[in-house]
Amino acid sequence: MSDTNYSTDRHRVGRAIADITGEPAEAGMLGYGMADQKSTGIHTRLRSRAFVFADPITDHRVLLIINDLPLIFSSITQEVLRRLAGRFGDTYGESNVMITATHTHCGPGGYSHHQLYNKTTDGFRPATFRAIVEGIVEAVERAHEDLAPATLRLAHGELRDASVNRSRAAFDRNPQADKDFFPDAIDPQNTLLRIDRDGEPVGAIDWFAAHCTSMTNRNTLISGDNKGYAAYYWERIVEGVDYLVDSEDPDFVAAFAQTNAGDVSPNLDGAPGHGPTNDEVENTRQIGTRQYEAAAKLSDGYMPRMAGDIDCRLIHVDLSAMTVSAEFTGDGSEHRTAKPAAGASAFAGAGFDGPTNWKTFHEGRNPLWDWMSRLAYRFNSKLRDAQSPKAIVAPSSLLNRFGGPYVQEIAPVQLIRIGELFLIGIPGEVTITAGLRLRRAVAEIMGAELPNVLVAGYANAYIHYITTPEEYDAQRYEGASTLFGRWELPALQQVVSGLATAMRDGQPVSPGIAAPDLAEQQKPAKTTLPPDFPPAGKHFGDVVTEPEDSYRAGQKVVVEFAGAHPNRDLHRGGTYLMVQHYDAGRWGMIADDGDWATTFRWARGAASSSLVTITWNSPADTPEGRYRIRYYGDSQSHSGERVPFSGTSAEFQILS
Repeated sequence: MSDTNYSTDRHRVGRAIADITGEPAEAGMLGYGMADQKSTGIHTRLRSRAFVFADPITDHRVLLIINDLPLIFSSITQEVLRRLAGRFGDTYGESNVMITATHTHCGPGGYSHHQLYNKTTDGFRPATFRAIVEGIVEAVERAHEDLAPATLRLAHGELRDASVNRSRAAFDRNPQADKDFFPDAIDPQNTLLRIDRDGEPVGAIDWFAAHCTSMTNRNTLISGDNKGYAAYYWERIVEGVDYLVDSEDPDFVAAFAQTNAGDVSPNLDGAPGHGPTNDEVENTRQIGTRQYEAAAKLSDGYMPRMAGDIDCRLIHVDLSAMTVSAEFTGDGSEHRTAKPAAGASAFAGAGFDGPTNWKTFHEGRNPLWDWMSRLAYRFNSKLRDAQSPKAIVAPSSLLNRFGGPYVQEIAPVQLIRIGELFLIGIPGEVTITAGLRLRRAVAEIMGAELPNVLVAGYANAYIHYITTPEEYDAQRYEGASTLFGRWELPALQQVVSGLATAMRDGQPVSPGIAAPDLAEQQKPAKTTLPPDFPPAGKHFGDVVTEPEDSYRAGQKVVVEFAGAHPNRDLHRGGTYLMVQHYDAGRWGMIADDGDWATTFRWARGAASSSLVTITWNSPADTPEGRYRIRYYGDSQSHSGERVPFSGTSAEFQILS
């Protein structure tokens, strides 16, 4: 590439991947809020992808961590920062570390320190929490060791067939100028940051706004959803990364990050599991593939080299008690935010992606709750100014005060600069128009091109949704989930404007008082497992149902084993299964439990027995030959002794 001068690369970059998959069995899944959606196995493993960007001249650096997780909570951020401080001193702190989630709705929950998010997980789940924290720290350690001179390249494109606005009635309330910016009511911008070494790409981060809700609330297998598939496809299928063999030194790392995805859905036909097809697994693959193809198109085209500084600012703000100046409110008057409260529509769920089981609540009007709230507003003008017309159902501030910490009120807001790219770290789900206003605020102050300023949603903590005041008035799911009221977005515009001004002027920012660390208040869920027993007449690892003698390439292979509870050992960084091919005189692995073509499913049997079903959807281009499937488990006896075991299926043939 003609504009590359390797000897004068301005930046140093490190990149890495690590496994963060939590409990694959009997753990409530996070995202849809469905108590009956409990994990029963793994389709794809969840991974953390860490990127260190350093300027060797100024010694500034930032750490960006993108995780296949439903959400990031302060619990995760606080513990990760604590461990990084023990490992690296003050190299990585709260201002220069951004931890984000892709927002898959099919990961095990129970890792928050706020009670609301652990309601469907029977409480706090230490095993899943440890898997996430240890995986993130492992990714950071590897990225830190991977630091090397690199060229950064930035490009923008459009992707118009992978998202749809799921809250059009709210979006249409915005001013015409905002609607004109998004004529299709989606944010089509696709942004790619590519990392090159010696003229060759070794990593990429793609930002695109679309919910990770291709997999529905009926799914109980752990899945990275569409963004997880996009990253998997680029790394594993295109670049040949083997997550088990290459974990410490992958040739390529690809992350697909979220932006302002608050009101955009991948379910193009307007219902869960509908669009592009009527199959949720195929939808996940297709929407993920479209994101990969958009990113690959940018990567294959001209990508100008990116210059510029590395910089960061962060501040903690109490969103429940902010005075917002008239400069940001839009109506010429000063207003205040309010204590957090959820509206009736929040309990209905988002119709396109995952309605809840609360049949008494609806998106939009809820007459009884509307009437009760109007009565309350009549006697409390401050509450009316901040929260009206929300039909308040759950005053979270009261729950925080009397029922334990339910939701977070003090929020970290962050601004990171990587060369010409600016990331606004918001701990919530920002609608596309709310994101546009935040981006414009920073771009104007920094003198940056608007496409180079992105909202990094789901960053560092979680405060639910952020809508424009106009969208808020519609009180759809997103507006009802904007906890701090009508002026929440203007308050955040005011905050990010202050961060941008400080960054532009080279001034520090007082970080403020952070949200309290609630680790000592956690009561672990009752997850003690009974001893394992194999099914009658079987030993652990015995095959219950053998494969057929032969299959055509492209057919499904199913094997059942006498197993044990998989939560005994999460096999983080490993696998519960292997598909093996006999070649050149030896059995070699061709797929594990992190591959798209496999599923690992657990079911409880009689008398504490377990049945494990392993499925391999053999690819259409599978070579002819001899194959077998292996299962790896861990049993625990009455005495507490944990014993690893394995089982192997009979051989079978793949025919062309």
